Amino acid sequence: MTHSLKQLKRLYQYISPYKFGFIGALFLAVIAVIMNALMPFVTGLPTTKIAENIKKGESLDFKYILNVLIVLFLIGLIYSLASFFAQWFMTKVVQHAMRDLRTDISQKINRLPVSYFDTHQFGDVLSRVTNDVDAVSNALQQGLIAIVNALLGITMAVVAMLTINVKLALLVMLIIPMSIVISKLVVSWSQPYFKHQQDSLGELNGFVQENLTGFNVLKLYGQEEETIHSFKDVNNRLTTNGFKAAAISGIMMPLVNLTAYSAYIGVAVLGSFYVISGTLLLGNLQAFIQYVWQVSQPMGQITQLSSMLQSASAATKRVFMILDEPESIENESDIPLPDIFHGNVEFDNVSFSYQPDRPLIQNFSVSVKSGQTVAIVGPTGAGKTTLINLLMRFYDVTDGAIKIDGIDTKKMNRSDVRSLFGMVLQDAWLYNDTIAENIRFGKLDATDFEVVDAAKTANVDHFIRTMPSGYEMAINEEGDNISLGQKQLLTIARAVISDPKILILDEATSSVDTRLEGLIQKAMEKVMEGRTSFVIAHRLSTIREADLILVMDRGQIIEQGTHESLLAKKGFYEKLYNSQFAEDLDE
Repeated sequence: MTHSLKQLKRLYQYISPYKFGFIGALFLAVIAVIMNALMPFVTGLPTTKIAENIKKGESLDFKYILNVLIVLFLIGLIYSLASFFAQWFMTKVVQHAMRDLRTDISQKINRLPVSYFDTHQFGDVLSRVTNDVDAVSNALQQGLIAIVNALLGITMAVVAMLTINVKLALLVMLIIPMSIVISKLVVSWSQPYFKHQQDSLGELNGFVQENLTGFNVLKLYGQEEETIHSFKDVNNRLTTNGFKAAAISGIMMPLVNLTAYSAYIGVAVLGSFYVISGTLLLGNLQAFIQYVWQVSQPMGQITQLSSMLQSASAATKRVFMILDEPESIENESDIPLPDIFHGNVEFDNVSFSYQPDRPLIQNFSVSVKSGQTVAIVGPTGAGKTTLINLLMRFYDVTDGAIKIDGIDTKKMNRSDVRSLFGMVLQDAWLYNDTIAENIRFGKLDATDFEVVDAAKTANVDHFIRTMPSGYEMAINEEGDNISLGQKQLLTIARAVISDPKILILDEATSSVDTRLEGLIQKAMEKVMEGRTSFVIAHRLSTIREADLILVMDRGQIIEQGTHESLLAKKGFYEKLYNSQFAEDLDE
């Protein structure tokens, strides 16, 4: 209960900026409840009047009955209008509040460390932003007014019944504690399954997202059947948890209705006795029976909303879990970028590990002068990409320091650090937009001339002009309507247009053929001129002209020097180079 109250309090923080609309919705809801409570009382008036006329042998007072009907119509009209506008205001408030919540999640995602996404499925994160927020939105929009109406309606109906007959009112009031006890027991039983249901939904979204992304690979290796079995497992978990949650929650409504029917029977029997004995008017008994339903129906509405509210509760927990995730640690005050940037980079006794008990890089030191091209080579898992992640501050070093122009990057703002770099990744990422806009992503205010110039520098202009619509050709969501090599060239053009101070190429030529590799090499020679450059290379033939080659193994630099000096040492690099040269000859 305490946890639920905390969730409601945090949700109200998003509603509070629109409190006038929220208060207006509640006020109109109160008006609607009052009108609804008056309805049974006014309905009972003509019944009593008719009974008295018959008893006295008088004719019916049709004028009185007409006046009552007019009052009933006005009450019904006010009730309808108040209910409509209450829901309209509440819908507006909730939609704006959920817009702010989604904005906060989006901003939070940008502040989360890279390590969070290394340990969470993208599909699950997406599910929290979409499905979970929608579940909260639906519960607030459909349930909040209904709950307010139900609570106020029950309160006013009980007050009205107490004014008519205390004993009958006390009999009806037994519905409330019995319904609360039933609801509490059912909720405590079903809530874990609602949580499992939301988690399973996130898992399913993650599974589908990952498999659609790698759809071609699945087809290539004939893993369709295995994927179907895995999907069935995830889908069955969602089905099982969803069924248990809905089935257990569905018990609540029949049990609450059973208590209402019991109270209804008791009121009918005892009320009839009071009418016969003359202690209760027939019209009052009619009104009282309507008030019984005004108590039982709201209780039924609350139970009908139970499934939605429990799903929303589980979804709210998942949403706030991501909002409560630890963010990247920021400095109290950042050292600004130097006015004149040279591009000297120093790794000063750097140590790093993803897990404390598994050290990867230990006591790593190297100094890179401005304008130098540094190649980083080594077997898989040697720590090459990790080194680049540390340089970009995707991760922070455990010990030691990485310095740019003598400034410790940990003392600088992450955005400032990353603004110095242009990066071409091994996995070329393009988004669903035109070729021109994908290149312009590196510099959003770039002109068309700058886009074309960057494409020419990256030797991709010719390819673009042979495409349908040229620079205005749309890249699809998967980016598979162009070749891998062309994708890589476009990402290089994107790096070129950003005019980086330091350039990082992470296996930039791994996806291209020999001819395209030559084009890329020529383009990179232009781009790297005068810039400090770090090149992670799989093909050692591409880094022969590097000013410094760092040979890494198990997180350590085991050799360093130029291509010729390393071959002369006849060490690890020489063996690595010759083995690759032999493979090239075999091909």
